[in-house]
Amino acid sequence: MPDLYHALLQRDLGYLRIVAGMWGVELESQDADSAAEELAAAMLNRELAQEMMESLPAEAFAALQTLAASDGKIEWSAFARRFGEIREMGAGRRDRERPHLTPISPAEILFYRGFLLKAFFDSEKGAREFAYLPEDLRKLLPAESAQEKTAEPLGRPATPLEKAFEIPASDRILDDATTLLAALRMGTPPLPPDPALTALLTTAGILKKGVPQAEKVKTFLEAPRAAALDALVEAWKSSETFDELRLIPSLICEGEWKNQPQAARRFLLNLVNAIPKNKWWSVPAFVRAVKEKYPDFQRPAGDYDSWFIKRATDGQYLHGFAYWDQVDGALIKRFIQTLHWLGLADLAAPEAEREAAAFRVAPAKVEPSALNEKIAIGSDGKIVMSRFFSRAARYQISRFCEWEESKTDEYQYRVTARSLARAQEQGLQAGQLLALLVKHAKSAVPPALAKALKQWEARGAEAQIKNLLVLRVARPEILDELRKSKAGKFLGELLSPTAVVVKRGAEAKTLTALAEMGLFAEIEL
Repeated sequence: MPDLYHALLQRDLGYLRIVAGMWGVELESQDADSAAEELAAAMLNRELAQEMMESLPAEAFAALQTLAASDGKIEWSAFARRFGEIREMGAGRRDRERPHLTPISPAEILFYRGFLLKAFFDSEKGAREFAYLPEDLRKLLPAESAQEKTAEPLGRPATPLEKAFEIPASDRILDDATTLLAALRMGTPPLPPDPALTALLTTAGILKKGVPQAEKVKTFLEAPRAAALDALVEAWKSSETFDELRLIPSLICEGEWKNQPQAARRFLLNLVNAIPKNKWWSVPAFVRAVKEKYPDFQRPAGDYDSWFIKRATDGQYLHGFAYWDQVDGALIKRFIQTLHWLGLADLAAPEAEREAAAFRVAPAKVEPSALNEKIAIGSDGKIVMSRFFSRAARYQISRFCEWEESKTDEYQYRVTARSLARAQEQGLQAGQLLALLVKHAKSAVPPALAKALKQWEARGAEAQIKNLLVLRVARPEILDELRKSKAGKFLGELLSPTAVVVKRGAEAKTLTALAEMGLFAEIEL
């Protein structure tokens, strides 16, 4: 790709003078080659270049940023679809009509300021015309995001119907993360685990290849809720691996193609930041406006053919711009859902159980950590705690327990012999659980539970309840004869002179042996 000097060498002297005038540069050269060298030197002055870039209208700056983010070049048809055309005219007409003073598109604004040039380059599809930004000029681009300059938000406010049923944001993601981490630590992850939550905890460094990282987990669980939520939000914003597109349930992404989730996320965040805070905004209108104004927001090269994405319901491949709503539009909706998931936006729908039709950006919804709250403990081993209770303590206690069905803002657990045995296999001792319960109980730990935990630690389980298959006979001699026969190997523990345990899977063979003894038996279920 040509540098700025060689790119300007391809233009006539009249064009170079227009660009120089837009930059406030007076050209002394009278021939095109010398003028190109003189103009290139002026344009590559960092201070002047950044001043010119920052003075661009918002849409033109967005086009420049998009071009820069695509390694400096985008196929012209895709660029023009998004940022408009450049009127074709010869030097005479151009000098008469002076189009640089009344540009018709962001593309034309950039063209007459020398930031956008056109040329044919080789591609996988053969020689194609591209819009490009010379590399030496691209390096001078300021870090400011294009959409931070946007004056008008995209879309419109939500209608009363769109916002009829409100779905407030919350910080429940913190509690779900605590639950997932405890389950993974116990070796009993939920089926199926939430792929988005797993991906987020991974990008935050809390998980590594599905395994909780002890120090990171400790820091996350002990942090106040506001700090913990902020850590997840920042990890999401900066992540190059958390890919909203591949987390959309209705889509299946195949192949080795790569997208740029962080760039798309940053672009959408800037659009959302332009929306008035605490104002309900229409989701459908926002999606339509992005499609009209920035359709290639996640496809800098305007490529709608090389991404292998199919619809999950029927396996239909979604190639081409015709499927924009089902892929790119779906990503925008997923992005808004993610804002809600992270506590950054409320949602609303026409009615319950309907797709969200409105959203409202607001400060993160964070509940204070209830560090002084205590848990309820029953003598039967049942433990009940609020979701606002210490996440670190819940993480620890839950690893000793069976998990019962949770309520909206409440978690329920039960201590059992099986749960204590499982905890023991992980190196946890019943005495540790007793110490946690003593520390966090609303009142004294029930004596019966405290006694049971101490005895478990000393001797393990001292009672068992088993589900057995029992054979009962009318007379002891029948049982004696059966035990001495070849069917004796199917029998287990003798329970009484007329009752014995039948081994699992041996019911039919036992019935056959009895029949051979001249006895008919039946199985009661």
